[in-house]
Amino acid sequence: MTPPHNTTHSIEHVTKRPALPLQIAERRKLLLAVDVLLVNLAVLASLAIWAWRSSDVFSIGFVVSQVHWFVFLSFLWLVAATITDLYDLSAAMDPMTTLHSLAWAMGLSLSVYLVIYFASPRDALPRLFILYFTALAFGSLTAWRLTYGRLFSRTAFRRRTLVVGAGWAGTTIVEAIQENFSAGYQLVGFVDDDPAKQKCAVHEVPVIGSRHNLTELIERHGISDIVVAVTGEMHAELIQALMTCQERGVRVAAMAQLYEELTGRVPVEHVGNHWHIMLPLDHPSTGNIYPGLKRAFDLLVASVGLLFFGLMLPFIALAVYVDSPGPLFYTQERVGKAGNPFRVFKIRSMRPNAETDGAAWAEENDPRVTRVGRLLRRASLDELPQFLNVLRGEMSIVGPRPERPVFAHQLAEEIPFYRLRHAVKPGMAGWALIHYGYSSSVEDALMKLQYDLYYIKHQSIFLDVIVLLRTIGRVLALAGR
Repeated sequence: MTPPHNTTHSIEHVTKRPALPLQIAERRKLLLAVDVLLVNLAVLASLAIWAWRSSDVFSIGFVVSQVHWFVFLSFLWLVAATITDLYDLSAAMDPMTTLHSLAWAMGLSLSVYLVIYFASPRDALPRLFILYFTALAFGSLTAWRLTYGRLFSRTAFRRRTLVVGAGWAGTTIVEAIQENFSAGYQLVGFVDDDPAKQKCAVHEVPVIGSRHNLTELIERHGISDIVVAVTGEMHAELIQALMTCQERGVRVAAMAQLYEELTGRVPVEHVGNHWHIMLPLDHPSTGNIYPGLKRAFDLLVASVGLLFFGLMLPFIALAVYVDSPGPLFYTQERVGKAGNPFRVFKIRSMRPNAETDGAAWAEENDPRVTRVGRLLRRASLDELPQFLNVLRGEMSIVGPRPERPVFAHQLAEEIPFYRLRHAVKPGMAGWALIHYGYSSSVEDALMKLQYDLYYIKHQSIFLDVIVLLRTIGRVLALAGR
């Protein structure tokens, strides 16, 4: 039993738990829910103004007759917000980034409406209604997003966190938490049994105790989260203490689990003996339903993409030929699913015979790239012929980017688990591509592998749609290599 003196001492220093410690997924859901609510309120207010100016009676019947605007504009907003990455928590906490993304999203929504408006018969769609909506939605969403940034940066909304284990795994998760302030975690300290680490600090985070006083620490410091960063076997006493903490409402998460939530990557270099974290034995592609849905999704998007490509091809062909006479298309060997090679189709963006000295990584401002080729790459138009690879079943719309055999062999020897990216078809767009861009070194390939493994573990049609929309955003922003 704890002596009375120690009990009094701990009570005197108790810190209350956060008032509303939302998790990462909950913060995104809150952003989404309030966005949709404000968009629909903006539609309702715009309908009221429209009815007033046109001398109609604003009633329940009138609103019901216009219900399609609630559905259409909500859907349009969600698509535009995803394209402009408005549900990235880091962007949501930065006022300037928020304003820029909001303006871009509203601009995209307005542009889509105007295209439909001018393509429709005269007076088929209202003209001033969309202007009312744009002004009201932009104003209310801006006020909400700026309020969110100020509100959720406060201590009361941050998850007070203890990290169990001050070794390399603990250091890695602390770095991830410190780099992702917007996720809402407040580091209180480490818990470690090594006497040499007691009362020391790792990355400016103090070691404040051991497994023996873990339950006392969660009460004294108002802990809402414990991150277990122990790579070896856990002591039975520690397991019991963690179970007690969970019974008291504390969230207990493994280091790798939280690392994935924070970064969207799988920690390839920091799993210790827990190989199952890396090897997604039961990923969705091993099932029976998802592969069929994904193939249908690929065929639909590839068919639309080829139609778009066909309309642009004459203009692209003329520009390429004028700038650099030579073949328009070329093929290159890449590594596909299960390590099987295939020929990928591309529009030529480099001068002819650019690799006479053998394969080489593409570099930033690569001198081999032509002037038109540079523009094609920035807009990712040189990749459009790969819709043919998708139709042939060699690639998917979303997946890890296919690598050349010479580089794939080199990377497999230097990077652990690299071959796991061949568990699925390579893709035109990818989770790694929208987060990290293209690779030009082994270090880049290691970082992209972490993203690729995250995609393989969590792949779904919903995630594919998000990646596709975010890729459209990169294309519109000319964010290609």
